[in-house]
Amino acid sequence: MSMDATRAAEGLAELLARENAALAAMDLPSATALVEAKRAAAEAFVAAQAKAVSSGAVAVPDVVRRLGELASENRLLLERAMAVQQRVLAIIAEAAPRVSAVAPRYGAAGGLVGARTALPIAIAASA
Repeated sequence: MSMDATRAAEGLAELLARENAALAAMDLPSATALVEAKRAAAEAFVAAQAKAVSSGAVAVPDVVRRLGELASENRLLLERAMAVQQRVLAIIAEAAPRVSAVAPRYGAAGGLVGARTALPIAIAASA
Protein backbone atom coordinates (compact mmCIF):
# COMPACT_ATOMS: atom_id res chain seq x y z
CA MET A 1 0.00 0.00 0.00
CA SER A 2 1.41 3.38 -0.92
CA MET A 3 2.00 6.10 1.62
CA ASP A 4 -0.95 8.05 0.17
CA ALA A 5 -3.24 5.04 0.56
CA THR A 6 -1.93 4.36 4.05
CA ARG A 7 -2.52 7.99 5.10
CA ALA A 8 -6.00 7.92 3.53
CA ALA A 9 -6.80 4.65 5.33
CA GLU A 10 -5.59 6.01 8.65
CA GLY A 11 -7.62 9.22 8.16
CA LEU A 12 -10.74 7.22 7.37
CA ALA A 13 -10.11 4.93 10.34
CA GLU A 14 -9.76 7.94 12.65
CA LEU A 15 -13.06 9.39 11.43
CA LEU A 16 -14.83 6.03 11.76
CA ALA A 17 -13.50 5.69 15.31
CA ARG A 18 -14.77 9.20 16.19
CA GLU A 19 -18.17 8.51 14.66
CA ASN A 20 -18.39 5.14 16.40
CA ALA A 21 -17.63 6.77 19.76
CA ALA A 22 -20.35 9.36 19.15
CA LEU A 23 -22.85 6.69 18.08
CA ALA A 24 -22.00 4.47 21.06
CA ALA A 25 -22.76 7.45 23.31
CA MET A 26 -25.96 8.12 21.29
CA ASP A 27 -24.57 11.59 20.52
CA LEU A 28 -26.34 11.78 17.17
CA PRO A 29 -25.60 15.47 16.48
CA SER A 30 -21.85 14.83 16.79
CA ALA A 31 -22.09 11.71 14.62
CA THR A 32 -24.10 13.60 12.00
CA ALA A 33 -21.53 16.39 11.95
CA LEU A 34 -18.93 13.86 10.73
CA VAL A 35 -20.92 12.62 7.71
CA GLU A 36 -19.35 14.91 5.10
CA ALA A 37 -15.82 14.42 6.44
CA LYS A 38 -16.36 10.64 6.44
CA ARG A 39 -17.65 10.72 2.88
CA ALA A 40 -14.64 12.75 1.74
CA ALA A 41 -12.22 10.46 3.61
CA ALA A 42 -13.83 7.37 2.07
CA GLU A 43 -13.57 8.86 -1.42
CA ALA A 44 -9.92 9.78 -0.81
CA PHE A 45 -9.19 6.26 0.40
CA VAL A 46 -10.89 4.64 -2.61
CA ALA A 47 -8.96 6.89 -5.00
CA ALA A 48 -5.62 6.31 -3.24
CA GLN A 49 -6.28 2.56 -3.06
CA ALA A 50 -7.10 2.42 -6.80
CA LYS A 51 -3.89 4.29 -7.56
CA ALA A 52 -1.88 1.95 -5.31
CA VAL A 53 -3.39 -1.16 -6.90
CA SER A 54 -2.68 0.13 -10.41
CA SER A 55 0.96 0.66 -9.44
CA GLY A 56 1.22 -2.86 -8.00
CA ALA A 57 1.41 -1.88 -4.32
CA VAL A 58 0.10 -4.42 -1.83
CA ALA A 59 -2.26 -3.67 1.01
CA VAL A 60 -1.01 -3.43 4.57
CA PRO A 61 -3.04 -6.05 6.45
CA ASP A 62 -3.18 -4.16 9.78
CA VAL A 63 -4.67 -1.03 8.24
CA VAL A 64 -7.14 -2.98 6.12
CA ARG A 65 -8.18 -5.16 9.07
CA ARG A 66 -8.69 -2.11 11.30
CA LEU A 67 -10.80 -0.41 8.64
CA GLY A 68 -12.92 -3.55 8.29
CA GLU A 69 -13.46 -3.81 12.04
CA LEU A 70 -14.35 -0.13 12.36
CA ALA A 71 -16.70 -0.30 9.37
CA SER A 72 -18.50 -3.34 10.84
CA GLU A 73 -18.87 -1.62 14.19
CA ASN A 74 -20.04 1.55 12.42
CA ARG A 75 -22.76 -0.35 10.57
CA LEU A 76 -24.07 -1.92 13.79
CA LEU A 77 -24.04 1.40 15.64
CA LEU A 78 -25.81 3.18 12.78
CA GLU A 79 -28.49 0.47 12.70
CA ARG A 80 -28.98 0.87 16.45
CA ALA A 81 -29.26 4.65 16.16
CA MET A 82 -31.83 4.32 13.38
CA ALA A 83 -33.86 1.84 15.45
CA VAL A 84 -33.87 4.25 18.40
CA GLN A 85 -34.99 7.12 16.15
CA GLN A 86 -37.79 4.97 14.77
CA ARG A 87 -38.97 4.14 18.29
CA VAL A 88 -38.93 7.81 19.30
CA LEU A 89 -40.88 8.80 16.18
CA ALA A 90 -43.41 6.02 16.83
CA ILE A 91 -43.93 7.25 20.39
CA ILE A 92 -44.43 10.81 19.18
CA ALA A 93 -46.77 9.70 16.37
CA GLU A 94 -48.83 7.63 18.80
CA ALA A 95 -49.10 10.50 21.29
CA ALA A 96 -49.91 13.20 18.74
CA PRO A 97 -53.49 12.12 17.86
CA ARG A 98 -54.46 11.87 21.51
CA VAL A 99 -53.22 15.34 22.28
CA SER A 100 -54.71 17.04 19.24
CA ALA A 101 -58.07 15.22 19.51
CA VAL A 102 -58.91 17.08 22.70
CA ALA A 103 -59.80 20.56 21.45
CA PRO A 104 -61.00 22.91 24.18
CA ARG A 105 -64.54 24.36 23.93
CA TYR A 106 -66.07 27.31 25.67
CA GLY A 107 -69.34 26.91 27.59
CA ALA A 108 -72.16 29.35 28.31
CA ALA A 109 -70.33 30.78 31.33
CA GLY A 110 -67.29 31.60 29.20
CA GLY A 111 -65.06 28.96 30.69
CA LEU A 112 -63.55 25.96 29.07
CA VAL A 113 -65.84 22.95 29.01
CA GLY A 114 -64.41 19.48 29.04
CA ALA A 115 -60.90 20.83 28.67
CA ARG A 116 -58.25 18.36 29.54
CA THR A 117 -54.67 19.30 29.85
CA ALA A 118 -52.25 17.28 27.81
CA LEU A 119 -50.51 14.61 29.76
CA PRO A 120 -46.76 14.99 29.99
CA ILE A 121 -44.70 12.70 27.82
CA ALA A 122 -41.36 11.36 28.96
CA ILE A 123 -38.89 9.76 26.60
CA ALA A 124 -35.99 7.76 27.94
CA ALA A 125 -33.16 6.46 25.80
CA SER A 126 -31.29 3.46 27.04
CA ALA A 127 -28.93 1.19 25.23
